[in-house]
Order: sequence, then structure tokens, then C-alpha cells
Amino acid sequence: MTALSEFGSTAPGPSQQDTAWWRQAVVYQVYPRSFADANGDGIGDLRGITGKVGYLRELGVDAVWLSPFYPSALADGGYDVDDYRAVDPRIGTLEEFDELCATLHAQGIRLIVDIVPNHTSNRHVWFQEALASPPGSRARERYVFRPGRGEDGELPPSDWTSTFGGPAWEPVGDGEWYLHLFAPEQPDLNWADDEVRQEFLTTLKFWADRGVDGFRIDVAHALAKDLTEPLASQAELDAALWGGAHPLQDRDEVHDIYREWRRLFNQYDPPRTAVAEAWVPAHRRSRYASPEGLGQAFNFDLLEAQWDAAMFASIIEENLALARESGTSSTWVLSNHDVVRHATRYALPEGTDLHAWLSTDGADPQPDEERGRRRARAATLLTLALPGSAYLYQGEELGLPEVADLPADALQDPTYVRSGGEHKGRDGCRVPLPWATQGPTLGFGDQLAHLPVPADFARFAVDSQEDDETSTLSFYRRALAERRRLQSGETLDWLTDMPPAVVAFTRPGGWISVTNFGTTPTPMPAGSVIVSSSALDGPQVPPETTVWLQQSGPHQD
Repeated sequence: MTALSEFGSTAPGPSQQDTAWWRQAVVYQVYPRSFADANGDGIGDLRGITGKVGYLRELGVDAVWLSPFYPSALADGGYDVDDYRAVDPRIGTLEEFDELCATLHAQGIRLIVDIVPNHTSNRHVWFQEALASPPGSRARERYVFRPGRGEDGELPPSDWTSTFGGPAWEPVGDGEWYLHLFAPEQPDLNWADDEVRQEFLTTLKFWADRGVDGFRIDVAHALAKDLTEPLASQAELDAALWGGAHPLQDRDEVHDIYREWRRLFNQYDPPRTAVAEAWVPAHRRSRYASPEGLGQAFNFDLLEAQWDAAMFASIIEENLALARESGTSSTWVLSNHDVVRHATRYALPEGTDLHAWLSTDGADPQPDEERGRRRARAATLLTLALPGSAYLYQGEELGLPEVADLPADALQDPTYVRSGGEHKGRDGCRVPLPWATQGPTLGFGDQLAHLPVPADFARFAVDSQEDDETSTLSFYRRALAERRRLQSGETLDWLTDMPPAVVAFTRPGGWISVTNFGTTPTPMPAGSVIVSSSALDGPQVPPETTVWLQQSGPHQD
């Protein structure tokens, strides 16, 4: 591995003139508790990340997105925040955060941090004040409290269910209940309250002033809510149309909040960027991604797509058109901390119910790992060829699969408990990274890991892949280096004279990307090979493979 010191002090920091860096960036998501543990307590930390900046630089990413590192009881993996302007002592200190930010910047890597505005934790000072205050008090106005139904308020205000299962209302013992769209430890904030709005502007400024380059906005579509009495039933919520009419999701007035945030972001030079996690219909994403709003919104369409050429092509075409309409660039995502890793999704028979598969410990059906890895590399190289930003999730560059057989007593995701064990949740994609082939945690830390690292992960370890030119890690490094060299413009032209199982297009500069989704080889267009996701044998694109080719002049290594 290339150590950070080997780069010396000559690496340029992020250019202050490149105000639109985010439009074509490769962003690497770090889930801090599972990345690298420097102090050996079993939890990944900021010093662990700082110690791996050389690895990130050599990988070739433009930015790091840091998932929550704030003080938290970990009721939801850190997305239950106790204090938005502090660092969890188990993860580090503000000084160590500043060191990480400076080290990334010195190596030309920008930093994006997670902001969780829909809810706080139930340990947040505001919520503790609300619990200690009577119904109707100012402290309770910051959250969504409602009197219960029934003679003594013993019934919840409505029959709503939470995302993690179970009721969405929790009693506090005085006849009132509070709303939590997620876990009970995550009470929803009332974004109609001016104090809530001002508090988050203060928080955004706090991190921007420390040098943070951008923000990922958690559950960006749910902040604004219509809680007019009488409250709708769950059946009415399920039947409600999205697009401004749903009482709890994707309401038009949420964009008043983001316009206010954009005014703050634009006070910085360069302006701070932001990307919305907005699970909304495709045609509604443009409002979150507009220049007057957050600037970008995650496009999860490929993440949810089957392995199918026509489906991929349609999704790409639609999202590029939407990006043009909103004046932004699209984002391409195949994995993150909330979903089964794409190397495993592609290894399972199409149509597999992932929740059901996880609940059976992956016993039936068995994933075809070779096919999954082959498809994952092909899909990754395809997305890296597209105009727009690419978001990578830690460990995908190693080819990590989902860990489906975590023991029940190790599971941490609230989905497992709230669903009565029916859904195992998201822990399988959050297992710590293997840095070495030896040791009790395969190099993650000294002795412990907050989730068990399978012994089988040794075959994916960084130190086993670095010197192997055929490894997934080497493939990612080559692909990202070539992308940095080739990527220009925000357009593509489809190659229409290809077989139905092939997705192919040209990019500015005369290079093309060809992906064979089929099960038999297909003729390769003329050109010199730049990079391929699988080994090539002659002038054909193998099944489940992506190849980049240079058509206008020879490729120079």
C-alpha cells in the first residue's frame, strides 16, 4: 500500500476555482465505524480514516462522503444524532476531524458530511427538554407531539407505522405521543418551527466554516409534513399520491427549506455543494437538485434495476434528460450502507426477494459469486463511463459480498428488532473492511470489531489484492485513473447498431463504452482497449463485461 507520506507535500489541494467539481466527481462513502479502527476498541474512528487517506488517494477518488460521526446511542447506526456539532468520543474529537479534513484536502480530496435533519436522537438536549416540559410547552413545539386518542390518551394519535416496523407514535406518559417515522429513538423534528430551521443553518455553517466542502442530506424528502387534524389513516397514507399531495413525503414546501440552505451555501467560495437522499419519483428529483436548491439528488434507479440492457439504457436516458432539465448532473449509485451489496445482488437469481433471502442466512438460493463479481465490475465500469457523479461505497472496490450469516446476537440494525426478526436489516453491508489477510479482525483493528469480520473476508483483503493486476482493487484503480483522464463534457451519443443485449455509447474525446449484458460474446467495435471489466480473448466483448475503447487515435498508457 502506498503510505500517505510517500506522496510528499506536493499534492495539490482542491482547487478553489473549480466551483463545479461535484458535477463529475467520484465520491467514496466511508461508514466510519466500519472503515478502520486506530485505537483498537472495535469501532472505526477518525484517526483510522486519516491513516488510510493514502489508500483513498491511490484509489483515485475525488471526494469522501463521511456517514454520521456525531455522538449517538447507535439506535440506527449513528443516524440518531445527540449533538450535530460534535464528534462521538468513540470516533474521535473535533481536532481529529480537522486533521482528517486537512489531510484529505492536502491530497486533493474533498469532504462531504452527512446531515440528518428529519429527526434527532431521543438523547438530544432539545428532546430531553421536551420530555421534561408539559404538553403545549415551547420545548415540545420543536418536535411533533400530539394528544393520544381515547379517554386518557392511551391510544396513539393515528395508526401510522414506522419505516422500521411497529407504530410511528410513542407515548410519553402524560397523554401525549411523539412522532417517529423511523425508530422510537429518532423523534421527528417540526420543520414548521423557526427555531428548528435556524438551528440547522447554524449547524451547516459550523461545518462549512471548518472546511467541509458539501453535505449529504438524509431523508431529504420528509422534512415538511401536513399534520392538519384529523390525521390521515395509514391506509390513506398508503393510497396518497406523491408529488406534493402526500401528507408526510415530498411536499412542495420542503423546497423553501433548501432554498434557504442554498443561500447559505452560496456565501462560501467555492459554494458548498449538497446532495439529497430523496426517495421520490424520478420526475420529482429535479426540484431537490435545482441550482436554487441542494444542487444534486441521488438517482437510485440503477441500484434498484435488474441486470437488463434495456432497463439500464432507459434509466440512463431518463436521468440524463432530467439532469439537463434541472441544470445539474446526475448521480450514479450501485451500493451504499442501506442496501445489499451489488456484488451479491447480481449473484442471486433475478427476482430474488432480498429480505427473504437474508432472513434464511442466504441458504436458498446460493449466490453465484463469480457471476456476481463479473456483473458488478461490468456495471461499475458502465456507470463510471457516464456523465455525472459516481458514488462508491467502501469495500465495493474489494469486491466485498453481503454478509448474510451474521449471528442474531450480533445484529444492530433496528429493522431486525422492530420487524420481530422477520427482516435481518442492513448490517450485512456494514461489516468492517478487511485490510490484511491475517489477524483477528483482518487488519480492521487490534482485537475487536463491532460486527464480526468473516474469516472468509481474508481473500478480499487489501494486502492480498494490491499487487494482483487481476484483482478488483487493481481494476478500480485503473478504471478511476482512466476516468479522470478521459472524462469531459456532460453528453453521450448512443451506438444504435448494437445487439439488444448491448449498451454502448460514445463520449467526447472519441472513446466509447460497450457493455454486454448477454450470455454470449459480442463483436467488439474498432478501437484500442483502454480498460475492461473482465479478461479479453480476441476482438469480442465477453458476456457480462464492459470495455472502454479509444476510437480517435491510439491509447497511451
